[in-house]
Amino acid sequence: MNQIIYKNTKISFTEDGKGTAVVLLHGFLENKTMWDKYVSALSKNHRVITIDLLGHGETECLGYVHTMEDQADMIFAVLISLRIRKIVLVGHSMGGYVALAFAELYPDNVKGLFLLNSTSRADSDERKINRDRAIKAVKQNHTNFVRISISNLFSEDNREVFAKEIEKVKLQALKTPLQGIVASLEGMKIRKDREVLLHFAPYPIQLVLGKKDGVLIYYDTIDQIEGTKVELTTFPYGHMSHIENEKELKIVLLEFLKKI
Repeated sequence: MNQIIYKNTKISFTEDGKGTAVVLLHGFLENKTMWDKYVSALSKNHRVITIDLLGHGETECLGYVHTMEDQADMIFAVLISLRIRKIVLVGHSMGGYVALAFAELYPDNVKGLFLLNSTSRADSDERKINRDRAIKAVKQNHTNFVRISISNLFSEDNREVFAKEIEKVKLQALKTPLQGIVASLEGMKIRKDREVLLHFAPYPIQLVLGKKDGVLIYYDTIDQIEGTKVELTTFPYGHMSHIENEKELKIVLLEFLKKI
């Protein structure tokens, strides 16, 4: 595990392997440990970097709002410290929003984009209202909010099957400080629509979605890639494809990296 100080804030990340640099970005309430089962497979032929986003894991909070641009600038600072120029970005959920912000801000540094259970679109008005409700709920009862939120990320079919994994995810999520949760909710609420990147980016893009994702409505989400060269992979379960379809996802991810 490595650290840098960015804007007086401790940033935590890991680095393994050699080859094309692949940056793995976790989602909301997650941290870099979500990629533990993927690093060994990916690092055989790639330089794999996992980063705790602002206010998550062992990375400190930067402010009351962590915009997707704030997160992207932080990632760029990590890359500078590692003397890495070109990267493939893999982002789960909020990590995908951050990856898209990075791709917009630093287009010359991107070789490929892999969006896992994520979307290029901004929050709808309804979704923004739900973010505000979530902020209120987490301030009232941090533990209860986290436990309910994590369970809802898995498809109903899998909540018993993956009971042990769900509990592990909850324990990691409970390490996320209140300020980190609120700052991310505020940042996701105001994020820009970046669908244009899916249409005009000069590098390969892959979108992976769960048919029963309770966070992203499947048929609404696939609309954004109509008329694009974005490749779509659909899994049968929920928002946590890296757990619910671990074996299949590893295959899809490794095949994507072969195209870079």
